[in-house]
Amino acid sequence: MSKKLFITGGAGFIGSNFIRYILNKYKDYKVLNYDKLTYAGNLDNLKDIEIDTRYRFIQGDICDAKLLESIFKKEEFDYVINFAAETHVDRSILDPDIFVKTNVLGVNTLLEVVKKYGVGRFLHISTDEIYGSISDGSFFEDDKLSPNSPYSASKAGADLLAMAYYKTFNLPVLITRSSNNFGPYQYPEKLIPLFITNLIEGKKIFLYGNGENVRDWIYVIDNCNGIDAVLHNGKIGEIYNIGGGNEKTNIEITKLILNYFNKGEEFIEYVPDRLGHDFRYSLGTKKIEDIGWKPQYDFNSALQETIKWYGNNINWWKSIKEKK
Repeated sequence: MSKKLFITGGAGFIGSNFIRYILNKYKDYKVLNYDKLTYAGNLDNLKDIEIDTRYRFIQGDICDAKLLESIFKKEEFDYVINFAAETHVDRSILDPDIFVKTNVLGVNTLLEVVKKYGVGRFLHISTDEIYGSISDGSFFEDDKLSPNSPYSASKAGADLLAMAYYKTFNLPVLITRSSNNFGPYQYPEKLIPLFITNLIEGKKIFLYGNGENVRDWIYVIDNCNGIDAVLHNGKIGEIYNIGGGNEKTNIEITKLILNYFNKGEEFIEYVPDRLGHDFRYSLGTKKIEDIGWKPQYDFNSALQETIKWYGNNINWWKSIKEKK
């Protein structure tokens, strides 16, 4: 059955991969991509599908209620999927205001428009970082939120707002919280693409603290598959963790990438740790597994494919790094 999707932030890393994934899987689906095109939004991420008649793009801010209303007045959407967000922790430490504006006020604006005009399902994309750090075990969906950066606090605020709209206004809200994504089209300020591109350029890798912080990594296509599963099979009003089951220290990731390039540890430069740096993230994923999802990609193979992608798409990321 044909569906029409309104996707915010679709020119970003996960959003663009999801649009490509969904159009490839569902031949009768249509997508309207709504993106502000901030520094991390890049229409080159979707060059291969821009001529697809099932795909359209509108430049816009999720804080712009007037523009959103003009769109929703004209069109009826089956699903809204909100990827739009400021996401980089370091930037949130330097300038928290824009994170609160986009991630909290923007989500509230979008929820208000959806409340007014209606939609079949509203899926909000969140992050494991809102749980805070955990030394042992894993976080589950009903655990207390304990964000430790302006970024994660703003995302926690958005989650609470979305669930409040479900409880108060019966809005058909779903939430996914994924672990650290990696893969093609990721903006080269994040750890894996930054390290890969630095080494291609013959530059050093800058590693926070002692490199012992632990993250759970998920290949972006596995996350897209999980979002798809929740969108179609998730229960309204529920939250679903999407974890890759690949816990690695940052120094482990660094050494894997160095080994691929046959580089030694002399390419690592240790720098003072990030303020409020969470030590470890880990997600329990039983809930999403119960609706039929599990990761499909082997971590090492996916990392190698990711490294190859950046090697084969130097023009894509070089132009980005030159603008930074």
